[in-house]
Amino acid sequence: MASGILDEEILDRLRERHPRFQETAYLFVLSALHHVLESIGEPRHISGRELALGVRDLAIERFGPMARAVLEHWGIESTSDIGELVFALVDAGILIRQEEDSLEDFDGLFDFEESFDRNYPWGTHL
Repeated sequence: MASGILDEEILDRLRERHPRFQETAYLFVLSALHHVLESIGEPRHISGRELALGVRDLAIERFGPMARAVLEHWGIESTSDIGELVFALVDAGILIRQEEDSLEDFDGLFDFEESFDRNYPWGTHL
């Protein structure tokens, strides 16, 4: 099932080049990007850190205590994986990067176990 931005041809290329990520992972990263842009209220470049935190926050908002399990099911197990998804979308022509953007911008931004399990905001979503 493709969205308007990701047609079947693009999804086929993404699946072929990056088979460990489910297509839903790409759509979720794009949703998180939109969520971050809406929250800042102005169109501008989003840093790797801002996007990774947006993925975390949106996953918690949408999936609650199952957020980590859902992301891992899609192949997202670390912030570095978010970077790989972003750069795959750049390679596919869906996103644009600035010259100073790099995969390393996504390395080690937060620990999944800590963010989704140990520090899950229990009670704020109940």
